[in-house]
Formats: sequence, C-alpha cells, structure tokens
Amino acid sequence: MSMRDEFKAFIMKGNVVDLAIAVVVGSAFGKIITAFVDGIVMPLVTIVLPANIKWEEWVLGKFRIGAVLGATVNFLIIALVIFLVLIKFLGKFVKKEVAAPTTKECPACLEQVPLKATRCKYCTSQL
Repeated sequence: MSMRDEFKAFIMKGNVVDLAIAVVVGSAFGKIITAFVDGIVMPLVTIVLPANIKWEEWVLGKFRIGAVLGATVNFLIIALVIFLVLIKFLGKFVKKEVAAPTTKECPACLEQVPLKATRCKYCTSQL
C-alpha cells in the first residue's frame, strides 16, 4: 500500500472526520461563549468589582503576573458559564435512558451470566 493510500485511509477514518467537525463546531461555540461572557457576564462582574483597578497590568519584576491572573480569571468565568449552560441548564432537557441490564451476577462465583440463564456457566451452580 502506498503512502498516499495509507494517508487517504487515515483521513477517511470516522474518528478523524469527527474530530475535525468537533474542532470547527467547538470554535464556533467558543465565539458564542466569549460573546456571552463579554456582553453579559463581565458587565455584571464590573458591578461588583471597581472598574478603576488595573489588576491585569500587575508585574513582579519582569513577570507579568496580572496577565496570567487575568487569563486565569477569564478561563474560570468561561468554564463556569459553560458548566451552567451546558451541564445544568441543557442537562435538564436531555432525557437519559438507562438500558435494561442483560446480565446478572452469579451469587456463588460473582461472574456475569445472561439474565435468562438458570445455571452458571462458570461454576454450574443453580441460579
């Protein structure tokens, strides 16, 4: 098999295509979340925190501690918004279906056996 054929087979694998789609959708969703945080959440934060503090410009020698602190705070706010919107809010609308079990545990040897079994195939005890 030539390198071209191997590369084509690699690219056409389902998980590579799924990953590419996830990156594109994630990028678009990231823009929505960023707009939500910048337009709604941060104005609410400025009500609580004074606006004249320039904490993102703090330095410790040559290290820009404020920039790291600012990026960390932004990440935590965005992560909190994603958690609240996706997990808590949208999670209430998604119905979780629990599949019926297809096996049971043998009380004698603790192996998994089919539900309809009357005898364990591992230890032959009566179920």
